[in-house]
Amino acid sequence: MSSYCEPVWGHSFLKSLAGPSMKAITSTRRRTLRRWLVENRSQTRERSSGSDALLACSALKRLYRQILLHGSTVVAPTSSASLPSSPEVFFLYLHGDYDLIHQRMVARQGHYMKADLLRSQFDILEPPSDEENVLTLDIRKSRSEMILEVEKHIESLKL
Repeated sequence: MSSYCEPVWGHSFLKSLAGPSMKAITSTRRRTLRRWLVENRSQTRERSSGSDALLACSALKRLYRQILLHGSTVVAPTSSASLPSSPEVFFLYLHGDYDLIHQRMVARQGHYMKADLLRSQFDILEPPSDEENVLTLDIRKSRSEMILEVEKHIESLKL
């Protein structure tokens, strides 16, 4: 993707959510998560300044993806008829099964999110629907194969 843009890493704004507080969903955590999503949206728009941008973060719920698209005005998940999709924005859905992702997480070193939190992520996941302008990538493929798929998708949008 380096030929297109420099990624914005959503976890760089995640410091306040990391650690034990990630285990429990509380109203304070929900407010913090909303601020984090809005900040991710803002930082991505600021850094892209008219060019392509890539934000890497987990947007596990439809509401989270809508906040990334529309900002802090979103208060509840809505149908696509209520909030139009943004044709210049699409989501990458890195699709993989629990066992493969868990295996990869256990093998990595020094990451803030530990493998024992994966189950909770799968429990709350709302896979994106086609109406959300999503490109689904199978994580069993190589990184270079997935990058090629993304590049082809971006080129098809520019036609």
